[in-house]
Amino acid sequence: MNMNRELEYMFVQCARVWIPDAEEVWKSAELTKDFKNGDASLQLMLEDGTSIEHKLDPKTKNLPYLRNPDILVGENDLTALSYLHEPAVLHNLKVRFIDSKLIYTYCGIVLVAINPYETLGIYGTDIINAYSGQNMGDMDPHIFAVAEEAYKQMARDERNQSIIVSGESGAGKTVSAKYAMRYFATVSGSTSEANVEQKVLASNPIMEAIGNAKTTRNDNSSRFGKYIEIGFDTRYRIIGANMRTYLLEKSRVVFQADEERNYHIFYQLCASSHLPEFKTLKLSSANDFLYTRQGRSPVIQGVDDTKELSTTRNAFTLLGINESYQMGLFQVLAAILHLGNVEIKDRDSDSSLIPPNNRHLTAFCELVGVTYQDMSQWLCHRKLKTATETYVKTLPRLQATNARDALAKHIYAKLFNWIVEHVNKALITNIKQHSFIGVLDIYGFETFEINSFEQFCINYANEKLQQQFNMHVFKLEQEEYMKEQIPWTLIDFYDNQPCINLIEAKMGILDLLDEECKMPKGSDDSWAQKLYNTHLKTCSLFEKPRMSNRAFIIQHFADKQVEYQCEGFLEKNKDTVNEDQINVLKASKKFDLLVELFQDEEKATSPTGQVPGTGGRTRLSIKPDKGRDKSSKEHKKTVGCQFRNSLQMLMDTLNATTPHYVRCIKPNDFKLAFSFDPKRAVQQLRACGVLETIRISAAGFPSRWTYQEFFSRYRVLMKQKDVLSDKKLTCRNVLEKLVEDQDKYQFGKTKIFFRAGQVAYLEKLRADKLRVACIRIQKTIRCWLARKKYLRKRSAAITIQRFTRGYQARCLAKFMRRTQAATIIQKYQRMYVERKRYRQKQAAALVMQTILRAYMARQKYQGLVREHNAVIIQKRVRGWLARCWYKRCLVSLVYLQCCFRRMKARRELKKLKIEARSVEHFKKLNKGMENKIMQLQRRIDEQSKDNRSINEKLVSLETSSTAERERMRGELSRLRGVEEDAKNKGNQVTSLLEQLEKLRKELSSTQKEKKTIEDWAQTYRDEMEKMVSELKDQNCSLKKEKDDLNRLIQEQSQQMTEKMARAIVEKTQQLETDLNEERSRYQNLLTEHLRLEEKYDDLKETMVSSNVSKPGHRRTDSTHSSNESEYTYNSEYAELEEGSRAAEDVTRGMDTSLTLKLQKRLTELEQEKQSLRNELENREDQFQRARARDDVEFKKARGAELEYESLKRQELESENKKLKHDLVEIRRSLLGNAATGAGAPGSPAYKVVLEQLNASCEELEVRKEEVLILRSQLVSQKEAMHHKDEKETMTEPSAYVEDVSKLKDAGELKQAYIGLKDTNRLLEHQLQTQRRGYDSEVESLRGELQNVKEENNRQQQLLAQNLQLPPEARIEASLQHEITRLTNENLELLAEDPTASREARVTILRRMVDLMEQLEKQDRTIRKLKKQLKVYSKRIGEMGAQTEGQTSPGQMVDEPIHPVNIPRREKDFQGMLEYKKEDELKLVKNLILELKPRGVAVNLIPGLPAYILFMCLRHADYVNDDQKVRTLLTSTINSIKKILKKRGDDFETVSFWLSNTCRFLHCLKQYSGDEAFIKHNTQRQNEHILSNFDLAEYRQVISDLAIQIYQQLIKCMENILQPMIVSGMLEHETIQGVSGVKPTGLRKRTSSIVDEGTYTLDSILRQLSAFHSTMCQHGTDPELIKQVVKQQFYIIGAVTLNNLLLRKDMCSWSKGMQIRYNVSQLEEWLRDKGLMTCGAKETLEPLIQAAQLLQVKKKTDEDAEAICSMCLALTTAQIVKVLNLYTPVNEFEERVSVAFIRTIQTRLRDRCESPQLLMDTKMIYPVTFPFNPSSLALETIQIPSSLNLSFLTRV
Repeated sequence: MNMNRELEYMFVQCARVWIPDAEEVWKSAELTKDFKNGDASLQLMLEDGTSIEHKLDPKTKNLPYLRNPDILVGENDLTALSYLHEPAVLHNLKVRFIDSKLIYTYCGIVLVAINPYETLGIYGTDIINAYSGQNMGDMDPHIFAVAEEAYKQMARDERNQSIIVSGESGAGKTVSAKYAMRYFATVSGSTSEANVEQKVLASNPIMEAIGNAKTTRNDNSSRFGKYIEIGFDTRYRIIGANMRTYLLEKSRVVFQADEERNYHIFYQLCASSHLPEFKTLKLSSANDFLYTRQGRSPVIQGVDDTKELSTTRNAFTLLGINESYQMGLFQVLAAILHLGNVEIKDRDSDSSLIPPNNRHLTAFCELVGVTYQDMSQWLCHRKLKTATETYVKTLPRLQATNARDALAKHIYAKLFNWIVEHVNKALITNIKQHSFIGVLDIYGFETFEINSFEQFCINYANEKLQQQFNMHVFKLEQEEYMKEQIPWTLIDFYDNQPCINLIEAKMGILDLLDEECKMPKGSDDSWAQKLYNTHLKTCSLFEKPRMSNRAFIIQHFADKQVEYQCEGFLEKNKDTVNEDQINVLKASKKFDLLVELFQDEEKATSPTGQVPGTGGRTRLSIKPDKGRDKSSKEHKKTVGCQFRNSLQMLMDTLNATTPHYVRCIKPNDFKLAFSFDPKRAVQQLRACGVLETIRISAAGFPSRWTYQEFFSRYRVLMKQKDVLSDKKLTCRNVLEKLVEDQDKYQFGKTKIFFRAGQVAYLEKLRADKLRVACIRIQKTIRCWLARKKYLRKRSAAITIQRFTRGYQARCLAKFMRRTQAATIIQKYQRMYVERKRYRQKQAAALVMQTILRAYMARQKYQGLVREHNAVIIQKRVRGWLARCWYKRCLVSLVYLQCCFRRMKARRELKKLKIEARSVEHFKKLNKGMENKIMQLQRRIDEQSKDNRSINEKLVSLETSSTAERERMRGELSRLRGVEEDAKNKGNQVTSLLEQLEKLRKELSSTQKEKKTIEDWAQTYRDEMEKMVSELKDQNCSLKKEKDDLNRLIQEQSQQMTEKMARAIVEKTQQLETDLNEERSRYQNLLTEHLRLEEKYDDLKETMVSSNVSKPGHRRTDSTHSSNESEYTYNSEYAELEEGSRAAEDVTRGMDTSLTLKLQKRLTELEQEKQSLRNELENREDQFQRARARDDVEFKKARGAELEYESLKRQELESENKKLKHDLVEIRRSLLGNAATGAGAPGSPAYKVVLEQLNASCEELEVRKEEVLILRSQLVSQKEAMHHKDEKETMTEPSAYVEDVSKLKDAGELKQAYIGLKDTNRLLEHQLQTQRRGYDSEVESLRGELQNVKEENNRQQQLLAQNLQLPPEARIEASLQHEITRLTNENLELLAEDPTASREARVTILRRMVDLMEQLEKQDRTIRKLKKQLKVYSKRIGEMGAQTEGQTSPGQMVDEPIHPVNIPRREKDFQGMLEYKKEDELKLVKNLILELKPRGVAVNLIPGLPAYILFMCLRHADYVNDDQKVRTLLTSTINSIKKILKKRGDDFETVSFWLSNTCRFLHCLKQYSGDEAFIKHNTQRQNEHILSNFDLAEYRQVISDLAIQIYQQLIKCMENILQPMIVSGMLEHETIQGVSGVKPTGLRKRTSSIVDEGTYTLDSILRQLSAFHSTMCQHGTDPELIKQVVKQQFYIIGAVTLNNLLLRKDMCSWSKGMQIRYNVSQLEEWLRDKGLMTCGAKETLEPLIQAAQLLQVKKKTDEDAEAICSMCLALTTAQIVKVLNLYTPVNEFEERVSVAFIRTIQTRLRDRCESPQLLMDTKMIYPVTFPFNPSSLALETIQIPSSLNLSFLTRV
């Protein structure tokens, strides 16, 4: 009844179900009508809107599968689904794969991996680091999560692990296994320098090259199975590996189907045949060889076989297979290819032959080193042996071809086994294996159109693995129920033991196959008949095909029927090969590798496969043994038997380990990226056991909740009275009310177990309850909103009324005011109009009067004017009449004169005509004409010159005029010529006159033209002026444009300036970024250097532990490293020796071949060293002989030097005696004056005497030191001379004897004597020359010595005078004296040698610099002497007369006296600490190694150890002891490193020494004397600067040390914060009740409910406060604290964001709210600490934007634009990942559509950013140490007794 009620409740309208479909396997539909018990069909509507009627089975009445709620779709674990059935699993995988691009999904203990056929960026080192150390359920499904779980269980449970990777060809098994091994190699590291993890990874390309091939389903399909055991030591680091292989597909060597290839290695060799080293292989294209061209697909798209071969060769080299072995392997492979091309022809029907000189057979024989005749003989023949005789049988062509192919397969199989064996040898180490993790890359079920022996073995192995998987799943379920004390009921699951028995049991398929192989005439047909007779009727899993008698069908698990063809089973099971061919290959004398391959047959085919010397590991081979003697032939095992044994061993190994399962799924058969074929996926899910796992889980209680999770999720279904203090009892009571059928759930100890579908039922109840609550909330809110709206409207209406009435009242008042104002305005306006009218009339009357009076005045004036004018006119007329009469009279008189003169002129004309006829008159006239013509010519020339410049036309006219003038000149010359005939040509005068007139006319016309031209010129000038004006206008406009352009240019220049300023700012930022990168790179190098140092120390310790018992091995003391450093510059040679010893120790662990090479090289070096030593000895002998000859000369010269030095010593001794005498006199005078009281302490005379006394004592000490130095030099020189004399006496005779013995005859002796005499003469001459030089030098030195004495006396006098002056006057006097002396020397130098004046000036400048330095030293000496003087004055005042008489001040200096305790004032201390050399280790031990940071931080001033160390360093600098400075700094650095290495995990210790190291560095800078640092000091602090040593290099060393400490502090802090971050920032619900717990699967996640021991946000804040307070107590610089906090917040943000990106359950709206609240709490913490400006908040920006992304709307294009503009700190990959992972927690939320994600990707396509998904959590910001000077005075520092530093003395 309850069941029916639940069904009716679930199958209601709008409920969604799954119905079968032929194309999509399962199709979703929605109920359009409620289902009632007894209905025969369901009314459904498909997703495309089609309505259908689904009829129920009348017998079973089974309803269709229900769909899971939307919030469960896309879950990480399939077992988290409420409804566990096939369509739910298929749909969940499809949604994750297609929509979310997630290829991994959990299914209980199984990881389902779908091949994406696309390279994904989810396998980087950052992803590995993110999964390392995490629980398997805490992160999204991944192959790394499985590998981490195996690694963790191995370390936790002390049990070996196995990862079983299975699936179809092309599903990605090999890649998954490769990534698992990469994970182990990355997270575990090796224990030796052999880089075992790299070798393990290097085995992959080798095995892929020789064992993988292209198939129709996969371009890189593994054609063999392998099981790799990765060994670990006790610290769980990789120490080695071992590989087992199973069932290599040998048939692929000789045959490939269409669109398939042979093994990759063959194509790699063919592609690299052009290389020089491969010329001898005689290879060519892959299409030229039979074994590589049958598949007609020699090339894989996107794969470069040449590069792949290079990778393979590098892997061979890394695994220790040298070049010679590699070339041997390639020879064998090339020989196989040539063997396949050997053509065998028919001789007759029963025999065959190989044509002579076959090119490929010749190449084969040359490559393998056998004879052509033997190989061609046994390829076509076979030797048969009987009991009595042996005979040779010919083979037909088909059998010979098969024999050839069998030989090729056998050679390749041997080569494969040899490579595997050597790979295993390379991966084996001598370290004892503690545990291992096995990775099984095994083939899945295979079903082809033709299935043969290989598919049978593969499917048999999968049956065994499936049985093991079922048993393991069943066992885990049983353990879970027993642990929770749930009543255990037997779950029915499919047991495939009957199928396994059919195959491997007695009289099974394999047994019958082996039996048939032993039969002499056994065949595939007879074997098939035996199978039919044995199993057809007895076993239901065995069937016979209807249409075939040579095939059989086996019913495998998951209802998978496979038909096998019997053809070839026997041949493949026997795996026979012609022994004679093998013997020919064994007889090869040229090719040792080939012989090695076949000599190892017996070991390779042993049943156990054990290889000696491998530490108990096993290596299995499935190849039959062909190399045994005839007596053991009957014991040879078949391939099937070997495979069965090796498979059983594999199962035993897996059963002894904890298995982890990875099931690889192939989504489609066309290798399309992210394309999902439901049919193919369902087939593989059924075949690989995933659905069986689901069925086993669904048969029990698949859904499991803890009581706390159930209470948190379904609290909404409880009433207040149901909630009890005991949550377990509360859950019981509520669940009994909600679910009446108690069989649907069980209560365990910690969990509640539900049947399948119950969680969905509870989720529906919860959703309904929430829906009702939402409706109620909506109703209440809408009511509240409506009432609020009404009240707002009512208030608005009242307000409007109030304002309206007020407005009306204001309008009335305004009207009344305006009316009154209008009345007043009218009154004044009327008054104004009347006044204006009166004034106008008055003005008009006045104007009229004025005009009339003016008119009358003008009339009177005009009459007077007319009268006056009339008088004038009369006067003028009368005068004009008188002038007219006079003119008429004058004209008449002139006319009379003219008439008279005309008459006289006529008379004169007659006379002239008469005269004209005479010659003289003609000449006169002619002469006048010539002159006139000349004048005309000049005028024409002038006009031509004027007009030429005006126009070209005028020029032409002038030219014509000139021509005419020339013509006239010619005519005139002709007239001159006939001047004598003038009388005869008189008649020509008239013509000449006419011509003259013509010329005049032309002249006038020319003048007219000139005028015309001038007019034209004027017009042109006007036009030009007009044009100029226009140009001026244009010029003005251009000027305006220019001004505009200038203004524009100025604006652009301003913009450019601003742009340049921005560019400079950007460039500055870029430079700062580059600086930070360089600083980060430098600090990373420091980190790497520190890591290498630690690794070197570990290696040294390892070598010590391994070589303690070895004799002759030199070993330094372990404490030696604490006293030396890499920064000690004098210990480089010792470090090199140590490095060479360490290198020798490391090389002992290398392989044997490398050791032999090194030994050989060492022998060569020793021989070379011996030869060099012999040569050096010969050279030394020659040098000694030559030196013996020079010693005689040197001895004489050295005598003069010794005399001079002895003389100097005597003079110094005399001066010493004199000084002693003066000292005694001074003491006597002091004692005498003391008696009289004149020399009382404090008197001036007393001070002068004391100062003289001190100066004399110091001078005496200096003289003593000089005397001691000279004495020591003299003694050493005397000993050296004595030693040389002895050496001469010992070597000269022997050398003479040797030389004489070499001279054999008298001639040679005579020649040698003559040569010796010449040599002696030459040496005597040189000796005399040197002696004269020495004498002159001695004289000059004596003169200089005398000058020095005089100068000394002057200096003493000057000193005595200066002592009586005050200190300031002393300095001035000494300077004046020195300047005077230098000036005198300069003048003398100029007088003697003017050319040397420049050198003198340089010398003077240098002396001035020296003087300044001496002045500084004298100041320090004066201050010291003042203090000593005070001490002496106190002592003298306290001592009595007798004591004064016995103890003089000189004795106080020279002799030890009884110490007197004199109290000193604090101001007398100089801030230095003195210690003895032997106390240095004690100082370092008490101050660094054994110091407790907590006590120092709480009770003492911050940085006290740094101040103490610096004060000790100051004293070493003060006494000028470089060795003490060096050893102190070195010991300090090494001790800090040692304490950090010992206690590097303690944050307090690391913080303490970071603070002190920085303070020590600041002290070195503050007191270094550099101007940049000392400007912050006080005057007193500047007195404490270092005076003798420049420690800039040590400052850099200490800065590097501070960087290392900072990085160690960050790592220590990260280790503390790391476990808190994910729990506190993501998992813990800071705001309770915002997010509910979703159903989870078998992989339980970390609970977000607060349990005991769970970290919360408060835990993180408390830890941050603890870090901050600790650093503040230690006195860490504020800027450094800011950098540390910034790094802390970066780690928090990066770890949180990375986990968010890898956890689907965390990507929800409510989690975004939690994250934003947590970030706000972190910001509040920053505010409280005053650290908001340190940049820590900016490091959280990616996390803040990710949280905002979870909360914003994600539907429309506007939302996409907002997201793109908001998420600037996130990369595109991160944004898309968050959107893909977004999962609703409740049904009220909506998923992000695929189209919206595509829109986001399109908008973000142009971003230039890194494709990296995760943030780098290991990134450390580069640290800087800003200079922070201390205001603390060193002399005020007190050393507490608790530090045990009583041996330090304050100075």
